Amino acid sequence: MKANKFYHLLGVLLCTLTIQAQSIIDETVQKLNSPNGAYEFAFYQKQNNTGEKQMYYTLSFKGKKVVEESELGVLIENQTFESALGIPNDSCKVWGENLNFTGIQRNQVNDSWKPVYGENSTISNNYNEMTIAFRKGDLDNQKLTDGYDKNKSYFMNVVVRAYNEGVAVRYHFPEPSNGLFLHIVGEQTQFTMPEGTLAYYEPWAQGPYSLLPLKDWKGQSERPLTMKLTNGLSVAIAEAQMIDYARMKFSLNATKPNTLQASLYGSVDVIPAYSTPWRVIMAADKDIDLIKNNTIILNLNPENQIKDPSWIKPGKVIRVAKLTQEDAKKCVDFAAAHGLQYIHLDAGWYGPEMKMSSDATTVSETKDFNMPELTAYAASKGIGLWVYVNQRALIQQLDSILPLYKKWGLKGIKFGFVQVGNQRWSTWMHEAVKKCAEYGLMVDIHDEYRPTGFSRTYPNLMTQEGICGNEEMPDADHNTILPFTRFLAGPADYTIAYYNQRIKNTHAHQLALAAVYYSPIQFMYWYDQPSAYQGEPEIEFFDRVKAVWDETKVLNGEIGKNISVARRSGNEWFVGAITNTEARKITIPTDFLVKGKKYVVKSFQDDDKVATRTKVAVSEQKIKGGEVLNFNLKASGGVALIISEVSKK
Repeated sequence: MKANKFYHLLGVLLCTLTIQAQSIIDETVQKLNSPNGAYEFAFYQKQNNTGEKQMYYTLSFKGKKVVEESELGVLIENQTFESALGIPNDSCKVWGENLNFTGIQRNQVNDSWKPVYGENSTISNNYNEMTIAFRKGDLDNQKLTDGYDKNKSYFMNVVVRAYNEGVAVRYHFPEPSNGLFLHIVGEQTQFTMPEGTLAYYEPWAQGPYSLLPLKDWKGQSERPLTMKLTNGLSVAIAEAQMIDYARMKFSLNATKPNTLQASLYGSVDVIPAYSTPWRVIMAADKDIDLIKNNTIILNLNPENQIKDPSWIKPGKVIRVAKLTQEDAKKCVDFAAAHGLQYIHLDAGWYGPEMKMSSDATTVSETKDFNMPELTAYAASKGIGLWVYVNQRALIQQLDSILPLYKKWGLKGIKFGFVQVGNQRWSTWMHEAVKKCAEYGLMVDIHDEYRPTGFSRTYPNLMTQEGICGNEEMPDADHNTILPFTRFLAGPADYTIAYYNQRIKNTHAHQLALAAVYYSPIQFMYWYDQPSAYQGEPEIEFFDRVKAVWDETKVLNGEIGKNISVARRSGNEWFVGAITNTEARKITIPTDFLVKGKKYVVKSFQDDDKVATRTKVAVSEQKIKGGEVLNFNLKASGGVALIISEVSKK
């Protein structure tokens, strides 16, 4: 049955059930607040006059409604497994309709942790948690015989965590005594939003955005999904810890207005004990607060599993546009001269990437690469080498290429044209990242994959695409939407371009992207090659900007209009500010600096009077910490800053 038809029939069925009189089951009413009290999550079950039950929740933020009464639940079809194990079939119309509340546990956590790398050197992990336990089916009436009983019983917990940054919900299935598997065909999980909500609809991970009401969508929308509510709140719904499940997107419920349905790519087969991915809801008074709170995605994932991650080295990369040994060495020389850390051999170095017959253990006969010699030359200049490998080769050769690439001295692999969505490819992808870690190889996943926080657990997963980046030359409107949508999920490999004539934004805008957008492996000069550089002085910003940070401050901005971000590395601050396709006056407060202390601000700003092809002016001024800087940005423009302490000398 197709997903849309399935959810339509499900919606009709559930609507029919809810038409019957329902009453709240008092003992199931459970509330959870965030540590600062801003969020209140309310859970309860309702029962109708025929005894059927349904789980619901609501969510508010600072007294304002975020999610109205919405369903929770998992859709399971287990009759085949039940029959195979001699267990009576479940007769429920909807699997979760007869869950019986058995108790609740509460927990509090307040600590912090240091990531291997990131946007900040320390991340706070502070939340309140409740686990609401349910039993489905018969009580134990058969004793264990040959390893399992034949009771028609299941266990399911609803786990809720309330952080100051947002609220997350997932389902946990404790280990059963009857040996049953679970065949999950969907979720009832819903998000009923207040009337008048507008959403930044995006049909696929590398697609465009459209601001739409919650009606008449074509297909599904990607996650994170950022919305604007009529009560002034900005809200984003995301997914965390999706590693062996089916990807969630958002459909419109067929029968319930203003309601988003968590729609899975396909069915999922699991063996309990098992937890589903987290469904994450973030709310904020200001758009920029969503960005400030994006650490919730990492916090919802297990801690680092790589015992010695010292080999993981973030950095900036230039792609070898012409796949020859000579051009690769030119890129090495350019990287060494301009503060980059890596070069990258893109698709084609081992043969046609779309052919299953292409062998990623050998250089194509049409190329002249000598990998050991190239890696040695690069290493002599302090530069590492990445290579691209299409998934067609990865699924056939992963176990053979990893020891070979380690022998060659490669530093990382960019996975290309990955399949994503279903449980099989989700599991394969994350297992492949784990295998790469065993051989000291970093990973960049391209195409439709979107992160859900796995980089905390395996930080060799440095970055990923899942974004409409500079390969497709989006405009400035799109670029000012991305920080409030796609980047909430984690780093994105936007592949910043600079000299290419198809760029739709100013050059200062492109410079600023290196500070506004976060990616521990940051590709620069996409579509360019070293010969494109003609001594433009503003390239100093690309030379000096970092890929990871000690501290990040989102200064101001509004989705789709503008954004300003300041990031610190050591004693230096790098600031990027961009506007949309409208010219704009912006202010950059410097209260992130030590008040009254003297600093030098080097600015890189669009200026048509500059006698270079890129029209970027480089200038310096001295300020005291706490002063406000003012800039007039051209349409589709930007400004980049380097702020350093004034030397006592």
